[in-house]
Amino acid sequence: MERLGMERIAGFTSTGSKRPEVLFGGADSSLPLRMAASSGCRVWDSEGREYLDYVMALGAVALGYAHPAVTVAVVKAVQQGGVGPLAPVLEEEVAAEICRLMPWVEQMRFLKTGAEAMAAAVRLARVATGRERVLGCGYHGWLDWCQSESVGVPAGTTALYGEVPFNDPDRTRELIRSAGDRLAAVVFEPVILRPPDPAWLAVLREETERAGALLVADEIKTVCRLAIGGGAERYGYRPDLVVMGKALANGFPLAVVGGRAEVMGGVSRTWISSTLATEFVSLAAARATLEVMTGQKVPAHLSSVGGHLLSGLEALAQRHGGVVLGVRGIAEMCFLEYRDQTLSARVAAACASRGLLFKRGAYNFVSLAHDGATVDYTLGLLDEALAAVTQLHRGAR
Repeated sequence: MERLGMERIAGFTSTGSKRPEVLFGGADSSLPLRMAASSGCRVWDSEGREYLDYVMALGAVALGYAHPAVTVAVVKAVQQGGVGPLAPVLEEEVAAEICRLMPWVEQMRFLKTGAEAMAAAVRLARVATGRERVLGCGYHGWLDWCQSESVGVPAGTTALYGEVPFNDPDRTRELIRSAGDRLAAVVFEPVILRPPDPAWLAVLREETERAGALLVADEIKTVCRLAIGGGAERYGYRPDLVVMGKALANGFPLAVVGGRAEVMGGVSRTWISSTLATEFVSLAAARATLEVMTGQKVPAHLSSVGGHLLSGLEALAQRHGGVVLGVRGIAEMCFLEYRDQTLSARVAAACASRGLLFKRGAYNFVSLAHDGATVDYTLGLLDEALAAVTQLHRGAR
């Protein structure tokens, strides 16, 4: 990555997935590096340039940026103080609404980030079982417990974590049985590049029960997107614990760990707490978000508009086979798979030059602010970008 100057933020930005080399494969003055404002599905960079966005804050925004109902709710919460010495009324009210919408969640704790909430879920599973070993499937954050190998993580910690393959029932069964009575939990994302196989979901449930371990669903990306209740609602599985975040508060910092009351009761036997877990600006955002989600049937909109995008991407993949291998993901979260990293970076840069922010890997997200006309316009821009990169690629050969 070309150095742009002496940045005061180590590694350019505090959110790793927003680094220019991740989004665009590099950085130069022609690319959007820092944003100044956002609204609906539009973003303005520090140079005042406008972009149609499908990154949508890495999937954290499903209603669109600065949604009016959410904005009104959070402004009111700020004016009421935002945080204080006592548990806020909103904490119990939002929890009650989540339990109403997701009856498999009996009790919960609020936290600020998905990584933090995942760590809390694993702590609770270890308390409930008296065991330490954890198996995971997917990305569960940056904290020590879920790193199979990472500089700075103690070897004793990595030894307690292993991975099971997505949608492979036989291998998953084998790994769970091998862990046996050392296994505290299996944590999984319900969607990893494609939908879950019902047979795989059945093995997760059956084998964790057989082992006396807990099944923990990581719904951070999928809650309020696949359905209000995420993958559990769409695909019908019932985990012991579920972790939610991102779109639940339309981009405001809020995460949830919840599930069976018996398991959640473990909070009295360990210490899970955060000073700002009960600031009520994000709780107000979540309440407003859930009202819009249910009132306007937002997941159905995301499925429809996302389906339009997905079918358009499949047509583009066929038209530009020299650059694109295919399409991955599901309607609500999808992307183009390129033949190599150089091509993906060129397409991302070509899109940005046309006023489109479209990720070169997992995932791109639609929102309530996207509609059919927006998607049609997007597909036209993508077609132009892919054609330009194809021509450049042919010239290079």
